[in-house]
Amino acid sequence: MSKVNPGEISTLIKQQIEKYSKEIKTESVGTVISVGDGIARIHGLDEAMSGELLDFGNDVFGMALNLEKDHVGAIILDETTNIKEGDTVKTSGRILEVPVGEDMLGRAINPLGQPIDGLGSIDTKETRPLEQKAQGVMSRKSVDEPLQTGIKVLDALVPIGRGQRELIIGDRKTGKTAIALDTIINQKEEDVICIYVAIGQKESTVAQVQQTLKQHGAHDYTIVVSASASEPAPLLYLAPYAGVSIGEHFMHQGKSVLIVYDDLSKHAVAYRELSLLLRRPPGREAFPGDVFYLHSRLLERAAKLRDDLGGGSITALPIIETKAGDISAYIPTNVISITDGQIFLQSDLFNSGVRPAINAGLSVSRVGGSAQIKPIKKVSGTLRLDLASFRELEAFTQFGSDLDEATRKKLERGERTVEILKQGLHDVMDVKYQVISIFALTEGYLDDVKKEDITRFESELHDFFENDEEGKQLLKTIKEDKTLPDKDDMNSVIEKFKRNFA
Repeated sequence: MSKVNPGEISTLIKQQIEKYSKEIKTESVGTVISVGDGIARIHGLDEAMSGELLDFGNDVFGMALNLEKDHVGAIILDETTNIKEGDTVKTSGRILEVPVGEDMLGRAINPLGQPIDGLGSIDTKETRPLEQKAQGVMSRKSVDEPLQTGIKVLDALVPIGRGQRELIIGDRKTGKTAIALDTIINQKEEDVICIYVAIGQKESTVAQVQQTLKQHGAHDYTIVVSASASEPAPLLYLAPYAGVSIGEHFMHQGKSVLIVYDDLSKHAVAYRELSLLLRRPPGREAFPGDVFYLHSRLLERAAKLRDDLGGGSITALPIIETKAGDISAYIPTNVISITDGQIFLQSDLFNSGVRPAINAGLSVSRVGGSAQIKPIKKVSGTLRLDLASFRELEAFTQFGSDLDEATRKKLERGERTVEILKQGLHDVMDVKYQVISIFALTEGYLDDVKKEDITRFESELHDFFENDEEGKQLLKTIKEDKTLPDKDDMNSVIEKFKRNFA
């Protein structure tokens, strides 16, 4: 029997002591006490942070939303069928993030940044937190650069600037999404990255939007973030925050971004559902007290950065659906007070064939003319007043037939104004042509043109300017120099065209 050498044992113990590491790893672990409807209640996560990513195991994650005395309320970012009572939950120490980067352009993703278009994985190396503090006052610059929509009535009367938040509001089926899509389509030559966030839309509707963007060549510079109606409420709640986080990545690179939230009414409803399930006290219309903060912290992230910070911008076009034109309801008034103006679409106008059905009286842009190029600002000066007085006269005279000459002329001019501002679906117009059309209207060249011939007059007038040497030069002055050419030169070309118009 061999003897054990005490020296060998002491050497071995010394080696073990030298190799010993003092690192202590702690994990905050909790237990699921109830689960259902996209919500889990967890006992024991004493150190969880609000908005922290929670690991339920089996590749299922959640986000801590309610930090209560005896439990944590979390939203689950996947199917709840894989989670059962008694399961272990761990904190991750990380706030929920979304992948960002150039590779997302032309793709459709869910709010977690995963592709849903069947075109393979997206190779992105960077991420950004979903919830981010909005840019401070000192980081911002006043809105002074126009974002052309290609829609005459908007660019003339309700101009949108880069870095602005302009609400699109109206009843169901009045063309709200169409205006947002037209604006995206018009950014083709403008070097603007577009993000379309679909919240609670039918999957067929989202597919249709993608098809429209492809047809008009807008797909390559657009990212579609979709949380469809079939998705659980937590994903609908996260969708707009994911969209704006992706947009912020480009904004900090000095690029211009346009983001459409379609629509925030469904977003508020999804948040109400989560809040009621988490037993938060309901307030007006059963919405929780922080529903204003829900949208303000989202829309405040739209900004125009100072030049020394890159000069990038995020322009937000949130959409809100009203019921029977009631813009004084809770959510519409909330979002109106957060945004820099609204485009109000009216069912009556839409049904009477005025498309886009924009009510010029209730629509406003609070950045004023600083977001307009000078030529369109000059020619559209009296347009809003003309339209408003026409609507008033129209209502006043609809029961009377005996009109004096001045009133009749005003009505006829108003009818032609409405006619020239009509525009086909996805038929966007370059700003130089908009200037020509509105100039011809305000100078009275349409007064003797039949109403049914106005669309043809406008189309042929644009062609004439393109083919006439003098006209071509005037278009160049509007587009490149951003100044209105000499009035006499404009009149000369239009008169030349009008002599041959039949």
